[in-house]
This record gives sequence, C-alpha cells and structure tokens, in this order.
Amino acid sequence: MTTHNQRKEYGKKLVELGRKNPDIVVLEADLGKSTMSCLFEQEFPERYFEMGIAEQNMTSFAGGLALTGKIPFTNTFAVFASGRAYDQIRQSIATAKLNVKIVGSSSGMSDFGDGATHQAIDDMAIMSAIPNMTVFTPCDGIEVGMAVEAAVATEGPCYIRLCRNDLEDIFPADAEYKVGEPVVLREGSDVAVYTQGIMAHGALKAAEMAAAEGISVSVIHIPTVKPLNEESVRKLAESKKGVVVCEESNIRGGLNMLIAYQLRGMGIPFESVAVMDVFGQSGSNHTELLEHYGLDEKHIFEKIKKAAGK
Repeated sequence: MTTHNQRKEYGKKLVELGRKNPDIVVLEADLGKSTMSCLFEQEFPERYFEMGIAEQNMTSFAGGLALTGKIPFTNTFAVFASGRAYDQIRQSIATAKLNVKIVGSSSGMSDFGDGATHQAIDDMAIMSAIPNMTVFTPCDGIEVGMAVEAAVATEGPCYIRLCRNDLEDIFPADAEYKVGEPVVLREGSDVAVYTQGIMAHGALKAAEMAAAEGISVSVIHIPTVKPLNEESVRKLAESKKGVVVCEESNIRGGLNMLIAYQLRGMGIPFESVAVMDVFGQSGSNHTELLEHYGLDEKHIFEKIKKAAGK
C-alpha cells in the first residue's frame, strides 16, 4: 500500500497551483518546515509572507490581501488556526466572505508528542459554526490535493484540516471530487459508518473485521463537513440496521451531532466514536493515542457490532 503525508502533499500542490495562478499567496506563522508551506517559499519567495508567531496578525493580513484580489493561504497548527485567530476569522474574514484559505496542520491528536496545548480536538466545532465557511476534511494525501484545488475554486473562506503523519492512500489519483457530497468507500447492507478525515482508515479496517463475523458494513467518507448534502446522507442510511459516526474531534459540535441531526426522525440505532469531551495528552505515537481515546479500528468494530444489534 502506497503512503503519502498530507502536509507534504499540501505543500507540493500549493507550488503546482502557484505556477498556474499568480494570485495565490502564502502566509506562515513560524512553522513553515512543519506545515510544508516552505516548499512554496522556495519557489515563490516574493509571494510568501513569514508572519512569525502572530496568528491573529497573519489572519488579518490575509484578509487585506484578499481585498486586493489575491488568494491567500494561511498556515499554522490547527489548534492555533482555529483558536488563537478566531476573532479575526469571524469578524474580518467570514462576515465579509473574504476569499481566504485557512489551513490547520497537525490536527486532532496527530501532534502526539506535544499534548493538549497542540492537539486540536475542537477546531471542527469552531470552524463549522462560522457562517460562510467551507470545511474540508481529507482522509489521505491524494485527497488533500483535490481539496486544495477545490478550495481555490471556491469563492469565500475555507478551512482545510490536515493530519501530521503518513497515511495509506485510499483515493485513486483520478478520483472524482465533489464539495458537499459523501463518498462511499465500501458498500455494505447492515451498518453505515460515516467518517471524516483520518478516521476512514480505521473504519475500513473495522469493516473488514465485521465482515469476518457476517456483518456487512458501508463506509462513507465525508470530504467536506460543511457543506454536506443532507439528502445524500439520509439516503445512504436507508434500510440499515444501525449507524456509526467516527471523528478525531470532540463529539460536541462535530460530525456526530451533524449526522444525528441529518438523520433525525429515521429511528436508526446510532453509535459514536469520538473524543468524549476531554483534552488530549502526550503519547509515544499517534496510534497509541487513538487507541487510548477509543478512536482505533477495534473500538470502531465494537460500535459496529452494537449498531448491528450484536
């Protein structure tokens, strides 16, 4: 299985799009070698702005660039992109529908060594709650490229959530990408599992485990948490015995609450895999933290069994 790193694929795609579109500019908050915006700096130093550890200023500056017709990409860790610059995003960018692309790197608990202060478990709730914001949650490196292209084509503010670590490829290189449309990664008749971001990987493994016990599982990836086609979400849950929703973020204000709302009135048993309203902590690796917080394939498998009534 081929693997790619979302951050590296993001940096390469930025350079590729920057060659085609001279209006793309990039802003960084002193983390260029981590977010991989440094690749854009190497290619286009005159279109790269190192703002230092000043996320609020970076975000306001990006708004000003958007007003001149530029397409600015801001870069920092997801926890700082969504939290430290919230007021500037809300007041200066979202209310005016400015064409700023906010990229949150090292999302979820993928920054496993730095603990709660650097792990973004609330960014999905924050960014999804801001009107006019499009929220991208790619599951692998290939999808990152498609998400960045879609963000450039989308007029208005966007948030792109990226994992820190290497991920196996799920999408083929020529996959079709539609903003707002769920993607069925695996067909199944008993249980529908909805995922966002990296959780698609564990869900696919859990679906294999379930198949060994005679449970047919459909795995449905959500490329954009916002917007999201409610009709498609409901249709994919029809005739299922149960539903499981998986996210590497706080259950409050995240994908679980969104899907539960969209499936309202259907009466389908519902199980959740999410961070249960707690902060993260330091760990030896990302996998260790996913297991500790009940976000790995074994816990997803247990939820699938419950949803199937077994």
